[in-house]
Amino acid sequence: MVLFTHAGRAQPNPVLPPVAPIRPVVDDYFGTKITDPYRWMEDMKNPELLHWMKGQAAHTQSVLNQIPGRRILLERLTEWSNASPARVSSVLRLPGEQYVYLKTNANENLARLYFRPGLTGPETRLVNPDTVQPTHGQPVSISYFQPSWDGKLIAVGLAAGGSENTYIRIYDVATGRETGETIDRARYGGVAWLPDNRSFFYTRLPQLPTDAPKTELQQKKRVYRHVVGTSADEDQVVFGYGVDPAIEVGPTLLPRLHTFANSDYVLASVETGVGGGKAGYVAPLATIGRPVIPWRKVCDMADEVTDAAVHGDDLYLITHKNAPRYQVIRTSLKNPDLATATVVVPPGEAVLSGSYIVGEGALHVAEDALYVQQLDGGLGQLRRIPFKKSEDESYVALPFDGTLAEVQADARVPGLLFSLTSWVKTPRPFAWNPTTRQAEALGLQPEGPADELKNVVVREVKAKATDGTLIPLSIIHKKGIKLDGTHPTWLNGYGAYGIPQLPGNGPLLSAWLEQGGIYAVAHVRGGGEYGEEWHRAGYQATKPNTWQDFIACAEYLIGEKYTTPAHLGGLGISAGGILIGRAITERPDLFRAVGIAVGLTDMLRFETTANGVPNIPEFGSVKTEAGFRILHQMSAYHHVKDRTNYPAVLLGTGINDPRVDPWLMAKMAARLQAATSSNKPVMLRVDYQTGHGPGVTKQQRLATYADACSFLLWQLGHPNFQPPGSGSQN
Repeated sequence: MVLFTHAGRAQPNPVLPPVAPIRPVVDDYFGTKITDPYRWMEDMKNPELLHWMKGQAAHTQSVLNQIPGRRILLERLTEWSNASPARVSSVLRLPGEQYVYLKTNANENLARLYFRPGLTGPETRLVNPDTVQPTHGQPVSISYFQPSWDGKLIAVGLAAGGSENTYIRIYDVATGRETGETIDRARYGGVAWLPDNRSFFYTRLPQLPTDAPKTELQQKKRVYRHVVGTSADEDQVVFGYGVDPAIEVGPTLLPRLHTFANSDYVLASVETGVGGGKAGYVAPLATIGRPVIPWRKVCDMADEVTDAAVHGDDLYLITHKNAPRYQVIRTSLKNPDLATATVVVPPGEAVLSGSYIVGEGALHVAEDALYVQQLDGGLGQLRRIPFKKSEDESYVALPFDGTLAEVQADARVPGLLFSLTSWVKTPRPFAWNPTTRQAEALGLQPEGPADELKNVVVREVKAKATDGTLIPLSIIHKKGIKLDGTHPTWLNGYGAYGIPQLPGNGPLLSAWLEQGGIYAVAHVRGGGEYGEEWHRAGYQATKPNTWQDFIACAEYLIGEKYTTPAHLGGLGISAGGILIGRAITERPDLFRAVGIAVGLTDMLRFETTANGVPNIPEFGSVKTEAGFRILHQMSAYHHVKDRTNYPAVLLGTGINDPRVDPWLMAKMAARLQAATSSNKPVMLRVDYQTGHGPGVTKQQRLATYADACSFLLWQLGHPNFQPPGSGSQN
């Protein structure tokens, strides 16, 4: 084994990675026999597996640490990250100009929660994760927060080590002190305060015995009512799995209750949690907790409703039924009837869509208007539909073209807040004032020298897929570079759940461009760039379009001389593991190096994990013959072939990952290491204090960026990242 393999020269490696033993297991799926050489790795308590993973991690880190240029790159990433005195996000505005938000100062590793009475008022830090106990030796982060309607109390979700094992604590804004109780098993949050400002609804996972199957972990969720100052053990269950015989809530579904300012009604939703339509019910708020709750059905999943908002007696809904780019309809809150609903925003070219974050929809009710978030040509828009009939519908004038996120409105306050970013501008919070018709920076986040990239070209083009479909492709690079195929090129893609890949900026992009690299994003089918049609075109049986679109984008970059296979790298994260894994197993000749981060690679066995069962609606199930054939086709692990010239591969996982069990990356690493004949490295990076991504600290994030960039720049031939005496990449 060698540390660096490059142009025929190498340096000895003092840390050798262990070799995984092969112990074949044969499964019979509807008459098709599938051999799994590393089934033994699926037990994350197996000491042999843990020892192998630690050995792999040590080897990987020793290699990455010795790449020339990595240390300087990490320093530059840190400089960019700390260029602004502070970064502010998740801003909420309450009546009386009260603001609650997260802020990370330049010298801090995790976001803190702050309160401010007015934009010029004194800032009070409410929650410092560094002082939260217990930590179990892992960094604690804020998962979510929700203030009571009067702003006097805040429920805060906290989790350690990126585990997403979230628990709720409640803070008194006036004193900054906790109220004393802890609510565990609150990963999905869904905190909805009641008008008394002393109680709230929330969604909770079941309490399982220690010997329960791991597939039960995320099933049978219920909604509880908690009264501040009491024990969570006393909380009353009010909705969810097995609660109301008149409302079926399947074991894998996510139930939630939603309350609204100035409304005496509560809305219940039931969804898969991975996209698709929601079932909805409405009832008088005062009846919740009674033996019989008079729920009235609003919609079922076949109605393909994805978001809802309330104003007075009006219930606004977004649906993609017979409208793949979505439409807004309105019905009565007290007597909902979709058959007679009024179309408020008809289907059009733009896709009506929110921020693709749980709890952030496309409908936002302010005191003055309904604001509808939409996506047009990859750019965010806000449509304003005033409640006064004397006013005309209009669009919010945004400060610049880019990606909208963290859109927040309050039915008691006019206007709304939002964050805006682009390929060349870092995220910044703004406020829209309906009186002045202006959007202005909130001023909570100081300006920094790295807020905008200079001398950068952004090109939006389209690559032709194998079936003739034109696939949007974003290409970003420094001005003045010669398109001669020599530039390290990083092609990113995702393609799942109807989630689009939208413009954004940060230290990673800055670092890559500074090194002369080209960054590209393939907007493949399976995402949501063009609404539900685009999603369904890369979904279950049509999933091959996802990686074939990615391959088409790679071929476009090569054909237009942005790069060559010797200088082309790729990345897929999470569900993007399907995309990148199948791209290299189908066309290993196209890529010199790729990264697979917390990726889905073994789709035949994903269903055996805690998060696999909830994902069946997106990918399918091996319990049917059709489902098996679909999943086998998208399973990169099962398409790895022996004695094949695979590209260099860096696989990454977090040991606390609750969404993609770490063994998926372990099995894929072992299989590629055994199969590749290219003499290019296949390495497994393991972080023992992170999970799938949420809750990662700044330091962890920058270290991951440095490792990924250094690995790709090394393999793609950048001269500043080559070991001494290695020569140039060909």
